[in-house]
Amino acid sequence: MRSVAAPAATKSQASRPARIRRSPSPWDVPTYADSTIGDLLDGEDLQVRRAAVDALGAFNGSVVVVDPNSGRVLSMVNQRLATTGAYQPCSTIKLVASLAALSEGMIDKDTRLRISRNVSMDLTTAIARSNNAYFANLGEKLGFEKVCHYGRLYGLGEKAGYDIGGESPGIFPDKKPREIPVGMMTSFGEAIGITPLQLAALVSSIANEGTLYFLQYPRNESEIEHFAPRVKRFLDIREAVPMMRPGMLGATDFGTARRASYDPDEPIFGKTGTCSDARTHLGWFGSFNEVAGRKLVVVVLLTGGRGVSGPVASGVAGQVYKNLSQQRYFARPTTASTIGQP
Repeated sequence: MRSVAAPAATKSQASRPARIRRSPSPWDVPTYADSTIGDLLDGEDLQVRRAAVDALGAFNGSVVVVDPNSGRVLSMVNQRLATTGAYQPCSTIKLVASLAALSEGMIDKDTRLRISRNVSMDLTTAIARSNNAYFANLGEKLGFEKVCHYGRLYGLGEKAGYDIGGESPGIFPDKKPREIPVGMMTSFGEAIGITPLQLAALVSSIANEGTLYFLQYPRNESEIEHFAPRVKRFLDIREAVPMMRPGMLGATDFGTARRASYDPDEPIFGKTGTCSDARTHLGWFGSFNEVAGRKLVVVVLLTGGRGVSGPVASGVAGQVYKNLSQQRYFARPTTASTIGQP
């Protein structure tokens, strides 16, 4: 049978780009938006806010910056999202699982857990690379009662702030969800909902090695001038934190948060989280830095569809630190009169 050649394309047809059929996005939250709409600025450290807004750029999300040695919220970009949304923590819940297992004496930083037939892993690598099998293993060993105890002890399921209007307490179940294994709770954060403020309070307690402050958000110059830290409770994690720090540093050195790193002399310690809930794809990064004896906590939550992930959120946080470093923010003196006002 003689084949019939297809008709040659005309010049105009050849130069016309091919039409690409795009499937509709499964997410109902946009990836890009003006995240500053509705924010109040009177109590903010404006230098920190400018650094955070610049780093967030066009992303639809929130950036919360906290002084971990006082609990003062220095800046909160997208205040509605930071306070009222209770989102699945994704892999940031692995910080809670790590602290719980270390506090129980179940592991130390060198303990290797088997995650497959031929592979085992220690805590440092598991945190840095966010290994789900490792933390699912921990969760099953801990059991729901201990996971619940430590989760609530570290501030989940309760408001992180002191008199911060409209703040959500998040979600933490009193009973084990019937169809969700404990390992899914400790590796993906299933059945748990947190706010950026709650993650900032938790990371602050890790940064300062055990003090869980009420986060306070001054609303005017007078409240800044008369600011006084408020301790919620002291956590017995001083021995656990040094065993977690190598993994949190490893995240920005060779793990999931490499986009955060900008200067080896200004280390950043952190944990990424990437997952989806019914509404949106989520990208988390909870972090603190350590420069010239000073520490700052930066938490980023990104929402939307394509392009949203924990690694991307880590890049936003890294840019916050970099912006402030370039402005010599960390060179500012710290005295008793400037507590809560870095």
